[in-house]
Amino acid sequence: MKAAARRLLRRLRGAPQVAVSEARGLRSLHIGGEAIQSAMRLEDPYALALDYTRCMMAFLLFHPEPRAALMIGLGGGSLAKFFHRQLPAARVRAVELDARVLATARAHFALPPDDARLRVEIGDGAEALAPECCDVLVVDGFDDGEQVPRLASQDFYDAAWLALAEPGVLVVNLMSDDPRLDRYLARLERAFGGAVLGLPALADPNLVAFGLKGAPARVPWETLRARAAALEARFGLPFGRYVGALRQMNRHTARELIIAAEGGEP
Repeated sequence: MKAAARRLLRRLRGAPQVAVSEARGLRSLHIGGEAIQSAMRLEDPYALALDYTRCMMAFLLFHPEPRAALMIGLGGGSLAKFFHRQLPAARVRAVELDARVLATARAHFALPPDDARLRVEIGDGAEALAPECCDVLVVDGFDDGEQVPRLASQDFYDAAWLALAEPGVLVVNLMSDDPRLDRYLARLERAFGGAVLGLPALADPNLVAFGLKGAPARVPWETLRARAAALEARFGLPFGRYVGALRQMNRHTARELIIAAEGGEP
């Protein structure tokens, strides 16, 4: 048995319970407790039911036409389904550690079967990275409500930068009250030469971080507002509010959002 497979089996021994609940038209996934890990509206299974997942789509303001997405952490498959339905030009590969989570996503959360544009694998997401294997890398990996340490290490973020084709974007779900949040953001900035933006979720206690590769150092607010209007009309998500939240948290001038210092690169 390969070393990676042995590590996977060790991690799954004594793994937390995977449970599903329903209330007020919402089906929720729970892993190891009552916290909601993923949710689906029964009347609209492909919609993004949780605020933080909707906020993660704000990466489209900077990279509007993704071609190849790698997702680490599946949950109920909300983002994988949204990409598959709403971004037909993108191929999606998702890597999930726990086979029970994948089975639950397929049985209870309307995750479609694999096809030419969607592939879900069981494995360690940290080992899925390869140079220029994607142009969008989505990381949403938690263990009992905390960041998986390996998926928040400097080595991982450095490998994430190499894994992105240019232009590309890393999208990371973080918790705004995590005492290690500043440490994670500092690691991201080192890996991406400072080209990192933070977006606080509008309703959930999450912070979405975007690491940008090959992006301009500055983007005019006028450009972002025009993109937001087009994206809002296309996807029905509040991209205009995301632009406002970006302005509150990140370096900017009256005219431009500052992504990175000129010439910033790892």
